[in-house]
Amino acid sequence: MKNSGIPTLPAAPAPEPSTDSGPSNFIKTLIEEDLRAGKNDGRVATRFPPEPNGYLHIGHAKSICLNFGLARDYNGTCNLRFDDTNPAKENAEYVASIQTDVRWLGFDWEDRVHFASDYFEALYGYAVALIQAGKAYVCSLSADQIREYRGTLTEPGSPSPYRNRSIAENLDLFTRMRAGEFADGSHVLRAKIDMAAANLVLRDPTLYRIRRLHHHRTADRWCIYPMYDFTHCLSDAIEGITHSVCTMEFENNRALYDWVLDNLEVPCHPQQIEFARLNLTHTVLSKRKLIELVEKGFVSGWDDPRMPTISGLRRRGYPAEAIRTFCERIGVAKRESMVDIALLEHCVRENLNASAPRVMGVLRPLKVVIDNYPEGQVEEMTFLNHPEYPERGSRMVPFSKVLYIERDDFREEAPRKWFRLAPGREVRLRYAYYVTCVKVVKDAAGEVVALHCTYDPATRGGDSPDGRKVKGTLHWVSAAHALPAEVRLYDNLFSEADPQACADFEACLNPRSLETLTDSRVEASLATAAAGSRYQFERQGYFCRDLQAAGADRLVFNRTVGLRDSWAKIEKAQQRDA
Repeated sequence: MKNSGIPTLPAAPAPEPSTDSGPSNFIKTLIEEDLRAGKNDGRVATRFPPEPNGYLHIGHAKSICLNFGLARDYNGTCNLRFDDTNPAKENAEYVASIQTDVRWLGFDWEDRVHFASDYFEALYGYAVALIQAGKAYVCSLSADQIREYRGTLTEPGSPSPYRNRSIAENLDLFTRMRAGEFADGSHVLRAKIDMAAANLVLRDPTLYRIRRLHHHRTADRWCIYPMYDFTHCLSDAIEGITHSVCTMEFENNRALYDWVLDNLEVPCHPQQIEFARLNLTHTVLSKRKLIELVEKGFVSGWDDPRMPTISGLRRRGYPAEAIRTFCERIGVAKRESMVDIALLEHCVRENLNASAPRVMGVLRPLKVVIDNYPEGQVEEMTFLNHPEYPERGSRMVPFSKVLYIERDDFREEAPRKWFRLAPGREVRLRYAYYVTCVKVVKDAAGEVVALHCTYDPATRGGDSPDGRKVKGTLHWVSAAHALPAEVRLYDNLFSEADPQACADFEACLNPRSLETLTDSRVEASLATAAAGSRYQFERQGYFCRDLQAAGADRLVFNRTVGLRDSWAKIEKAQQRDA
């Protein structure tokens, strides 16, 4: 499961406070009501609390933007806290990757990075306090027996035979659990609440268990570890959190969150607020399934550009600003919904259309020889770095007798409305000349391997002085000057819109999610392209230089997103219908 390396990248520009109401956000309404009422002394303190047991994904990005955004909008604070209570699945690699991802998204926790393991001694003290108050007990049932005793949604649970142990016996047993006298699984500490509660979470939930595991921060100092539900609320209280924002799957757990804080003397009692998690078409966001994709080799790692992980999206070339925009546009609600991945791609495309410089890249090269062009001559053609922003300057691109064009831009037998190259057809070469195809060269198998063309010297720059027009404009590179490159074309990892609904989600994997082109050609200016830098390959889409490709002299580009914007078409149709 190791990543091939966590890149050290500068943080994205910090997000500016929103100046409009934007999409619905009921959490802001609740916070503003609290502020009007003078609750929490006017403070707003949130936290982003990931478990360091995997890499963050686009769903976490929504939570990051929400929690840090609320703190920003209300002049509050947001902590980064690692809920590291399960050493079986946690390690320092995940901690480092999470910090990299949050910074890259443009957020800063300043000096407020915390770990639940920082509070292990305090949590142990809180557990002792519950025992002393007669509200917790050591139970010696096995895990299977505890499940049997819990009951069902329609039947109440049964009390554990150990529920009425004396306070003194419970304190003694809990002390010995900590001292390592008992085997894993032999005892647990449970809250004494209500075995007939309608909410199964309140049927004497487990608070501590024995686990002899090496912890990535506390090493082997502890052999008992607190459960998430016990740890989370107390960590919030210790840190002075005012609004504990989480996803809807924790709605039932709110009763336990409140019970623990109501039955202990804590610095404050944060308010838990749940919102709907992100569901994205053609994507799985289950950590278990993402781990399976990595471990079974369906992807190359956590940062595979097909993965919905933040590291995967970064490697694919998604700008942090575009991800933040996407999270703002989908809004915050309580009702579950499915967001079309086309909206995410639209936000990426919208950002890159304005920010990415234009370059020439030929993905599937077809050789073109200009017969009447002087042998050995090389001209420098002026290309704008961004046609919509001339102030961003220009560059010189060499033009010579032998070029490469895109294989898809030629048809030997072209239909009537074919505006690209074909025998006898004239087209414009971008910023260069008009050329006409006069001869087709094929190999022994009958495949086209080269074209011979003639050019009109009077059309330099791409315009004809006699006023004749051509409808087709092709991109190109000079064969003698272009650089070889590997280009990776990515598509959705899953062919089904809702892979979560598939009985076997592996069967929904898209066999065409990656196409690797090893013989592409790009213009020479890309020789110095920095890892992660983004460009528009004219007429092809948006690409970035891969972050992880081996060898400094090896050019590998990942397609971030194509030029076609299906979401823009959807929006136009909706506006038209309205």
